[in-house]
Amino acid sequence: MSTVETFDLPIRGMTCTSCAGRVERALGQVPGVQQSSVNLASEQARITAPRERLDELLAAVEQAGYSVPLQSLELNLGGMTCASCAGRIERALSGVPGVRRASVNLASERAHIEMLEGTPGAALIAAVEDAGYSASLLDATPRQDPQAALRRERLAVLLALLLAAPLVVPMLAEWAGLHWMLPAWVQFLLATPVQFVLGARFYRAAWKAVRAGSGNMDLLVALGTSAGYGLSLYLWATAGQHEPHLYFEASSVIIALVLLGKYLESRAKRQTSAAIRALEALRPERATRLADGREEEVAIAALRLDDRVVVRPGERFPVDGEVLEGHSQADEALISGESLPVPKAPGDRVTGGAINGEGRLLVRTTALGGETVLARIIRLVEDAQAAKAPIQKLVDRVSALFVPAVLLIALATLGGWLLAGAGLEQALINAVAVLVIACPCALGLATPAAIMAGTGVAARHGILIKDAEALELTHRVSVVAFDKTGTLTSGQPRIVHLAAQDIDESELLRLAGALQQGSEHPLAHAVLDAARERSIELPSVTASQALAGRGIQGEVQNRELALGNQRLFDELRLASPLQELASAWEAEGRTLSWLIERGAAPRVLGLLAFGDSLKEGAAEAIAALREGGIECHLISGDNAGSATAVGQALGIERVHAQVLPADKASHVAALKSDGATVAMVGDGINDAPALAAADVGIAMGGGTDVAMHAAAITLMRGDPRLVPAALQISRRTWRKIQQNLFWAFVYNAVGIPLAAAGLLNPMVAGAAMALSSLSVVSNALLLNTWTPRDT
Repeated sequence: MSTVETFDLPIRGMTCTSCAGRVERALGQVPGVQQSSVNLASEQARITAPRERLDELLAAVEQAGYSVPLQSLELNLGGMTCASCAGRIERALSGVPGVRRASVNLASERAHIEMLEGTPGAALIAAVEDAGYSASLLDATPRQDPQAALRRERLAVLLALLLAAPLVVPMLAEWAGLHWMLPAWVQFLLATPVQFVLGARFYRAAWKAVRAGSGNMDLLVALGTSAGYGLSLYLWATAGQHEPHLYFEASSVIIALVLLGKYLESRAKRQTSAAIRALEALRPERATRLADGREEEVAIAALRLDDRVVVRPGERFPVDGEVLEGHSQADEALISGESLPVPKAPGDRVTGGAINGEGRLLVRTTALGGETVLARIIRLVEDAQAAKAPIQKLVDRVSALFVPAVLLIALATLGGWLLAGAGLEQALINAVAVLVIACPCALGLATPAAIMAGTGVAARHGILIKDAEALELTHRVSVVAFDKTGTLTSGQPRIVHLAAQDIDESELLRLAGALQQGSEHPLAHAVLDAARERSIELPSVTASQALAGRGIQGEVQNRELALGNQRLFDELRLASPLQELASAWEAEGRTLSWLIERGAAPRVLGLLAFGDSLKEGAAEAIAALREGGIECHLISGDNAGSATAVGQALGIERVHAQVLPADKASHVAALKSDGATVAMVGDGINDAPALAAADVGIAMGGGTDVAMHAAAITLMRGDPRLVPAALQISRRTWRKIQQNLFWAFVYNAVGIPLAAAGLLNPMVAGAAMALSSLSVVSNALLLNTWTPRDT
């Protein structure tokens, strides 16, 4: 049943009493709202309604033309042991007034809360603590040193194993035919510290769960081992003169093995967040600032925008910036996944965290703190790892019922064996085995462990996956639509065809290049680049003059030359055998330039055709997608000739040309209407509507591109081969999730009936439970071996 509450809703955008009235009417139309009043002065609405209506209330305010400010908060959590714990904390946080939704990640031990602006963080922490766990604001207090926590866990495990080992030796000796047993009082002295000192964590967590009205793995372990320990005390007290068979060893070994499993699980979980730690380690703590001609070493926090920073060879760039002086290379492998050093010269951008090469650089600061590329990458990866995949909702529902169901099965096992005529001892031992083998941890870790490992390894290779939902959608992609310019092509014109008349091609490039010297026109750069590639020395040009709308002319080695377009060709009333070739190239969408020798009788010396060059790796990317059964489309705003030429060169048969940016989204929607799961690949800015319309938007970023947040997946470098790589890591991660969930369900589906049937010793059950969580995390960690070359 929904609980009706009275709470305040902040409203933004109201300017007069009519605005307040409009908002009040909109809120009153939401089903379940019993009362609503809007205060214009405080910009708040007081509402009495069920909490479940919060999303509808926000939508009503937005439809009325106003907004409700929201904010996000992250909490560090402590004390969680299984999926039931995560679910309990989520329910506690969701019950705090102002919280829209809360998501708890068991693997990263963090909570992500979306709430109304002004919701106090103290109320959230109090809710978590009331539920029996610890919490702190992510940025307010330093997180516990994970190495120190692991050392404490390791010490507890070693002590438990040392105390439990003497209890196990007689049992092992019995298997070898030797009948020997430690005195009962020795067993008691060894087992008691394991049960109540080293095992105290299970009792504390179990008590918190019971106090909160729910159950968890610790409750199962505490009940099971306490039953074995208590049965041993009972048998000892009623034994009389003979030495009874006690079960102290079972309880001690179960606790020791569970502690061992939790230690190994913690160590493995730490590896799933290795990507975040590697990125955070890239942040230098100090920088060398150049001020008034003097170099001074300062803390990063002391830097300001436009400060000039000196970066020596081998140092990490402390900030995002622009190179003012010097030449070097930058190793950006951990930031963008680019394995080769990137040349840096004055005017080039550099990214904080990259490693400078052999040159000294002077850099002007352009971004600091949370606005740097590295900070945004870390934030994006953290958000993706904290997000909950849609499939996790099913797991959460199962986990919420898991512990109560296991308790009922254990009681049924106890009663069933007693009714079948077995003694109390046998019935209780079988019930203990049921309690011990049941493990909701594997279920809770199956999805987040795989997501953390998958998004982490993808980030190391320059593929930023925005959230878990994108990861889940991407593995189903069957159609990929590409933008052309800047995505499959470089966006920079180059000479794609040459035809000389009465001279050779080298002479054609030599004369054309001479005319273009000093020009900043993109076509001039293409001519000069082509001449440089062929190592052609260019003569000087004199009397250079631009011909408005037609080209350029000048004198080269006493020859009056012009390089111009079709308009100049027509004005001079020229004729050439190359005209048929020019028509064919123009049909391909190429830009033409005629080299003409002027004078009393002007004549054509040659023809140059310019076009956009394919990006390196574009053909390989399309081939990889087609091999994987992915249908490829090209959606371009360019003319049909140019788009078709690129499509033919890459093997893309479905080409849509002359499509306006606003119409690209409708083309994507049409592809989706056929039932396909569509990914759109673009530059993240001009293609924003199409990226949003696709099931999965993939932005081709350049490391400093603000498009990082424009799509579900951002490729940190403009390599088309990262597109099939992104689909590949998504599929592999999804397979790991399926494998983990399958084994977690199968483990419990097989283990619990075996334990209930009396076919499992409680110690074996304890070992199996401990190893189940470890196997799930270890399986997820196999994703760390993936590289884009695996595609």
